[in-house]
Amino acid sequence: MKVNTKAYGLIDVDERQKIYFPSGLLGFENLKNYVLLDALQQPFYWLQSVDVQEIAFVLIDPSIFRPDYKPRIAQYELDEIGLEAGDRENALIFSIVTIPEDHQNMTANLQGPVIINKSTHNARQCITEDDRWKTRHKVMEELANVRGSAC
Repeated sequence: MKVNTKAYGLIDVDERQKIYFPSGLLGFENLKNYVLLDALQQPFYWLQSVDVQEIAFVLIDPSIFRPDYKPRIAQYELDEIGLEAGDRENALIFSIVTIPEDHQNMTANLQGPVIINKSTHNARQCITEDDRWKTRHKVMEELANVRGSAC
């Protein structure tokens, strides 16, 4: 299928990259159809709205910079996308990233992870029940901490 994207213009996208949000994303509840794309710079991804070219989000796997990240999500939120609590095998977990002009200050929203059911491609932006996770975790600082503790 063809999709107009914010990052790449008009591109061909495999149907398997389609992601459906029954409740939309927080603040974008009316937009339910997205595609998940690899970004040119790893470890990032694009979550691109199929319906509005200008709406796209940068995602990252939070375990890259927070290996201890295991969000507690209410079962009713997981029910919407057909997952059980603790079902890590069928879940992809991402955080939405904000990248300012100074990339060293990029932040990730660990309080509101995007969870995708790998089998159904249904997804939901959930709110974690753990108050350790905030909306603006500094990715580069957290990454430096992870690398420092590995030495």
